Amino acid sequence: MQAKDWLVSKRYDQLDELWKEAQAREKEMLETLSSQEAYAYLVSKLNWCDRKQISSCLELGVHIRIGDICFVEYGSAYLCEIGYQHFGLILSIVHHKALIVPISGSESAYRHAIHKKHVMRLGRVPGMNKVSVLYLNDAKWINTVRIIDVKAHLDSDSSLFMEINKRIKEML
Repeated sequence: MQAKDWLVSKRYDQLDELWKEAQAREKEMLETLSSQEAYAYLVSKLNWCDRKQISSCLELGVHIRIGDICFVEYGSAYLCEIGYQHFGLILSIVHHKALIVPISGSESAYRHAIHKKHVMRLGRVPGMNKVSVLYLNDAKWINTVRIIDVKAHLDSDSSLFMEINKRIKEML
């Protein structure tokens, strides 16, 4: 049965059957992934298992502020979305959630960012190892418990930070 069919049927009495089907499909999917993809997927799954009952990163001793560049557990993703473990820039924090813009250190993305509206060059930020790009069209609110660690910081009063906010608003 497809996921859509399970959603429609709400066959809670057949949880064992759903469990078996989900495990079999996950195993098939994992066997098709590269080692790197499978590793990121499994780490993400462990992060979710360990953190799903925690309300914020403060409970884990991670203190964040606007402008922080953090290592984030984004979870599973569809095509054209940032997923698994990547960096992100915090634009806002409201009640245990952060508005975050995903960051990639891909050199190819950095080279091509100049021609794309949805990607913005960030450059090399002190505390980061590579030049980076922001995926403006993938900005999202996340529970702060997804934040694993703070790696760097952009001053929220800086012209760069203000330009990022301006570009995000333009995307909306």
